[in-house]
Amino acid sequence: MRGRRLKTDAFLSAIVGFMCKFVLALTVCLVPLWASGELSNRRAPGFALPDSNIKYHDLGDYRGKVVVLEIMLTNCPHCEKFAEILEEAAKKYTGRVQVLAIANPPDNTGTVADFIKAHQVSYPVLFDCGQVAGSYFMATPQKASFDIPHVFLIDGNGAIRNDFSHSPLTLGIFEGRGLFAEIEKLLAGSAAGGHSAPKK
Repeated sequence: MRGRRLKTDAFLSAIVGFMCKFVLALTVCLVPLWASGELSNRRAPGFALPDSNIKYHDLGDYRGKVVVLEIMLTNCPHCEKFAEILEEAAKKYTGRVQVLAIANPPDNTGTVADFIKAHQVSYPVLFDCGQVAGSYFMATPQKASFDIPHVFLIDGNGAIRNDFSHSPLTLGIFEGRGLFAEIEKLLAGSAAGGHSAPKK
C-alpha cells in the first residue's frame, strides 16, 4: 500500500511540476501581449523634427524601412539603459531599420548633446515641443500625461505595429533582447508582404 501511495505522490508531483512549467512558459509568451500595443495598429502620425544639427527628419523619408521610435528624456535612467540597446539595433540593422529618439522639454540642445556624447549615440535624437509625442500617445485634456521611455515600432508602410512603455512586464524590451525579436518579426512581415493597410 505504501509503495502505491509513493507512486501516486510522485505522479501527482510530476503533473504539478509540468503544469507549473506550462503556466510559466505561457505567461512568458503572453506578457508582451499584455504589456504592449494599446497605441498600436494605426497609421503613425507624421512629423518633421530637427536634430541637434538642425537637420530635419521627416517620418515619410523612412517609408519602406522599419522605424524604431523612442520618446524619451535625457535624465530618465531607463532611457540611458535603453540607449545602449537602440545603438546596437541601429548598427545591426543598418539600411533596413531606422532608429529615432524624440526628446521633449525640459530637454534642450545642451542636455541632448551631453546624452549623445555620454552614451555614444549615433542615431538621430530629435526635438519636440510635445505636440508629436501627444499625437503618438493620443493625448487628450483628460489624459495629458504619458510615461517614458516609450517605444513605437513602425512598419515600412507607416503603421504602428506595436508599442511598449517601460514597466516590469517589458524589461525584456528595454533591458534585454526583446526589442530585437520584435524587429525581426517586422522585418519578416515586410519581406513576406504580410502587413495590411493601417487604420486611418
